Amino acid sequence: MPAVRHTVVDSPYEPLTLVAVDGVLSRVHMTGQRHRPPEETFGEPDPRPFGEAIRQLDAYFAGELTEFELPLKLIGTPFQLRVWEQLLRIPYGETRTYGELAEELGSPGASRAVGLANGKNPVSIIVPCHRVVGAGGGLTGYGGGLDRKQRLLAFESGTAEPDALF
Repeated sequence: MPAVRHTVVDSPYEPLTLVAVDGVLSRVHMTGQRHRPPEETFGEPDPRPFGEAIRQLDAYFAGELTEFELPLKLIGTPFQLRVWEQLLRIPYGETRTYGELAEELGSPGASRAVGLANGKNPVSIIVPCHRVVGAGGGLTGYGGGLDRKQRLLAFESGTAEPDALF
């Protein structure tokens, strides 16, 4: 049976719950997030596995970090894993459409499936699903809410100060 641990940290987007499986970060959940699993699945509270993740999240929110370098234990279907790996390739401050991601995955007709996989991303912010927009560049769907998505994108594009995130 894998060891599951969690901790809760403050962020400009309300508290974030970090979950590790066998000491490796596997989930980051926002308060009120769609597809947030029941808290019973978060394991025992224990901040020890999360030191580096917390350090990097703090640096990101301070505007000092643009790319996370953390080991992740992503758990999903093979297609979801491919989509999440593609999300990690979207540079800070840039966006992609669902259709562009589907093309990059070699499945140009799969934009809807990409959207569904994107919505199930278990590691919010670190795996930047907020960087995916609709075909016309408009904001569509975000498990953490469109307001949070808009604030994250404004922050990354330099049109909002970190303090404005609160």
